[in-house]
Amino acid sequence: MTLLQADQLSYRLGDRLILDNLSFGIYSGDNIALLGANGAGKSTLLRILLGLLKPTTGRVLLAGQPLYGLSRRAVARQLAYVPQSHVPSFPFSVAHIVAQGRLPATGLGRAPAEADEQCARQALTELGIDHLRARPYTELSGGERQLVLIARAMVQRARVIILDEPITGLDYGHQLRLLGLLQRLAEQGLSVLSSSHRPEQALASANRVLVLHQGQLIADGPPRETIDSALMQRLYRVTLRQIDAAGHRFFVP
Repeated sequence: MTLLQADQLSYRLGDRLILDNLSFGIYSGDNIALLGANGAGKSTLLRILLGLLKPTTGRVLLAGQPLYGLSRRAVARQLAYVPQSHVPSFPFSVAHIVAQGRLPATGLGRAPAEADEQCARQALTELGIDHLRARPYTELSGGERQLVLIARAMVQRARVIILDEPITGLDYGHQLRLLGLLQRLAEQGLSVLSSSHRPEQALASANRVLVLHQGQLIADGPPRETIDSALMQRLYRVTLRQIDAAGHRFFVP
């Protein structure tokens, strides 16, 4: 089932063409890595898919409906977003921040029920940060805040989760746990789209990769069939040697 559809998306900023006629679908169970160098258009594409930016031409469909005809609450019931960074304004507790993920379902006028609090606690436990639940969000490190926002997106129970550079700022252990979690969410039927600069992230956990280069979608397919040394050289303008061993792929200078 197509949960999110990009249909002939283009975006111009003045005379500069940022995105050039992109079309693709995101389906139930997809765990997609959006790969590309700085300036390829990844952040712009994510903002358009989230309804935060309107394309110059083309459209986005969410569950078959035009995205821009839906209310923000209706969008939030189906689409969750985890930004790359977030500057906190108030010292809410971690538990309070995560519980905010239930607002699209409950509305602003109702306090979280016991089931909502249990859902938040489960998300914190899955991410290995339940010990932070009473801490003020403002006192956390950037990596810890990232995990809290991911927990909030899980609690939202949206059908599509979009993450902007989700492993940035995380230590190695949390990176592996997060990538494993994204795989499990996709196996449960959710759709996951994560932007990344790192081909190893796509190779390790994604079942599909979208590759942006100079505003164009130049590849869409399984990571092992798509990501190779020739693609890396084209994207990043560096010469790399590809090593395939024990079912894994590595790139070395």
